[in-house]
Amino acid sequence: MEILSERQNKILSLAREHGKVDVEELSTSFNVSPQTIRKDLNELCDKQLLQRIHGGAIVGSGIENVSYEARRLLAPGSKQAIGKTAAELIPNNSSLLINIGTTTEQVAHALANHRGLLVITNNVNAVEIMKNFLGVELIIAGGQVRRSDGGIVGDAAVEFINQFKADYAVIGVSAIDEDGSLLDYDFREVRVAQAIIKNSRHIILVTDAMKLKRTAPIRIGHISQISTIVIDEDLPKKLKDICAQSGVDVIIVKG
Repeated sequence: MEILSERQNKILSLAREHGKVDVEELSTSFNVSPQTIRKDLNELCDKQLLQRIHGGAIVGSGIENVSYEARRLLAPGSKQAIGKTAAELIPNNSSLLINIGTTTEQVAHALANHRGLLVITNNVNAVEIMKNFLGVELIIAGGQVRRSDGGIVGDAAVEFINQFKADYAVIGVSAIDEDGSLLDYDFREVRVAQAIIKNSRHIILVTDAMKLKRTAPIRIGHISQISTIVIDEDLPKKLKDICAQSGVDVIIVKG
């Protein structure tokens, strides 16, 4: 899979920070030609990471979901750090539910040295990652496999997860609203995520801060239902207050 260049990652960071980027300003900032910047922007737009406008590019509106492969390219260092930190919260000899997501995949990678772990998931990618981990027993939900990201969704997956009561859950979401709503795009995946939350004793939300700047149409639940949040930047004050009032632990990691 093609990865982003260092300059393209920096352009993405600037776009997320300011909402838009300008070709001429980027050309001056990086000391390269406008043509080089246009090529960078076109590649980022081809990967659905930015949206082209006259003279520059903007962060996508969030109405349309970014492709799964494209999301894998976003903030990989932060996601790895988040995954490692979240995995350290999960003790040996415990049970764990994991849903679909590029950051939850990083948690899966970081479980390689765990022992006596029972993992139940609707994430085909997580199964592929962990299938040879000697200390992990894997159980995969049945149901429809979503081609776009390898998520197993639908009524069968929900009914399957409802059979369990796990010690821990690791979940990802597509967006976090300023009122604390946890959001996603696909109603079928939302129902699976809701089942995972309902059937877990300690819920760990793994997310990069970009999810605070996105939106999605379907509500999974509320941040107050989470036990621990692992994120790469501090939360806005309103969300910090909600977490403090609800007893939600917030762990900030640096990628």
